[in-house]
Amino acid sequence: MLKFLAIRDFVIVSALELDFMPGFTVLTGETGAGKSILIDALSLALGERGDAAMVRNGCERAEVSAEFDIAAMPQLQVWLREQELEGDEGVCLLRRVLDAGGRSRGFINGRSATLQQLRAAGDQLLDIHGQHAHQSLLRADTQRALLDGFAGAIDTAEQVAVLYRDWQTLRRRRISLTENAEAVAAERELLQFQRSELEGLGFDAAEWAAVQEDHTRLAHAASLLETAAFGIDRLSEADNACLAQLNAVATRLRDGMAHDASLGETLQMLESAQAELQEAVYALRHYQQRMDTDPQRLHEQEQRIQTVLDTARKYRVSPDQLDEALQRIVARLEELGGNADLAELAEQEESARQNYLAAAKKLTAARGKAAAKLSQEITESMQTLAMQGGSFAVSLLPLAEAGAHGMEAVEFQVAANPGVPTRSLARVASGGELSRISLAIQVATSRLASVPTLIFDEVDSGIGGRVAEIVGYLLKKLGKDYQVLCVTHLPQVAAAADRQWLVSKAVEDGITLSNISLLDDQQRVEEIARMLGGVKITETTRKHAAEMLGMAA
Repeated sequence: MLKFLAIRDFVIVSALELDFMPGFTVLTGETGAGKSILIDALSLALGERGDAAMVRNGCERAEVSAEFDIAAMPQLQVWLREQELEGDEGVCLLRRVLDAGGRSRGFINGRSATLQQLRAAGDQLLDIHGQHAHQSLLRADTQRALLDGFAGAIDTAEQVAVLYRDWQTLRRRRISLTENAEAVAAERELLQFQRSELEGLGFDAAEWAAVQEDHTRLAHAASLLETAAFGIDRLSEADNACLAQLNAVATRLRDGMAHDASLGETLQMLESAQAELQEAVYALRHYQQRMDTDPQRLHEQEQRIQTVLDTARKYRVSPDQLDEALQRIVARLEELGGNADLAELAEQEESARQNYLAAAKKLTAARGKAAAKLSQEITESMQTLAMQGGSFAVSLLPLAEAGAHGMEAVEFQVAANPGVPTRSLARVASGGELSRISLAIQVATSRLASVPTLIFDEVDSGIGGRVAEIVGYLLKKLGKDYQVLCVTHLPQVAAAADRQWLVSKAVEDGITLSNISLLDDQQRVEEIARMLGGVKITETTRKHAAEMLGMAA
């Protein structure tokens, strides 16, 4: 429930603070006094689009803050926690700041919030029925949404839409595969051949590196053996081999140590070098023994390398990318599937269709039941709104082809006079009749509103007299279950309210400012008398106003 509203430098409001109560409250005042400013300010706080024109002339920014009691709204409390926007227990504070350049900032419970978050919170806090709401009632999607809401079938309708999309996705895939079956079969056959070819190649990156290394060695075997033999000869077998030369020097050094022991250090280095050179000779001889010069093996290695290179060239990849090419082929084969997959897809499509039809039939049944009840309620309301003998019908028109919104179209139909067949609401000629029917629809559907606050902005335009009195009664009755605010120009509606606010404007220092004040009993008599009598208010008018208030009470 809306508890408090603060407005600063908004349009022609300098500063305004309002406390709200449960029940039915009306705002009245002279034409042009700014009765709808409160609605516009609330809309801004709840995330509606704002522009620089809303900032009072000469001011830097406009600011609107709205406080709501949400103690009885557990779903909103959960949403606030999920969004990390919770505040004091049982309270939700929305705030919007709009600067003169048109830029705005939003806050929920003192924390920065996006416009989408403000709207999401606002959708759970209040509904605003504008004076031109009947225009949206002419749209098929609005009519369908109203009926589904009245039927409590919003979730079912959403489920139907999801199931329809799932069904259609499978249907399109099945049709695509069927229509391209020949091309798909040819592609599948080619891919299967390519898969067999690459798998038969048995390519392995590690094996490929080893083959290349082995081939290089085999291709240069003769040269490598010659190199090993040359090393052995020069180190140990030639007449002036290195080892023989070192042995000679070592022998002389040992003889010299008899005269100078310091030569021992040099001898140790030579002996170490002798050992290293001898190990090198052993290694070269071992290399000679294990060197493979088999021409047949070299031929096999060359054939393997050529096969891999030819295959890589065929698939337009480097040898290192052959594994990736195989994986792509396997993945594409899985996408194409086989004939068995087409049959399985057809089964999935049929299953999805049956799931959709089951949900759609459930939605049709819920709509049918609710349509009869809503038709009766609105028809009864019409009898009290100067449309005696008129009737209202919510028609379910079967569709030639089921769709995302079900198996039928929803159409509001009306007959304004007895004996006249119902016609589409969109074809009603009289604006006054449309306005009254719109109000009846709004009142009937608002009874099921999940929000605690309902606001009506001059939805009673185009009516008067006894009908206006009945409208006031309907809104007062609605106020027993909801917090109802109504901007009105009708004294009959104002008299039915539990409390009344007067919207007035005055010129101060050449600047026009708007103000809202709560009226006491005597002030209400004066205001309703003004609404009844115009410029000149007589005692008779005042008595009439007092009588209206008394009867409404």
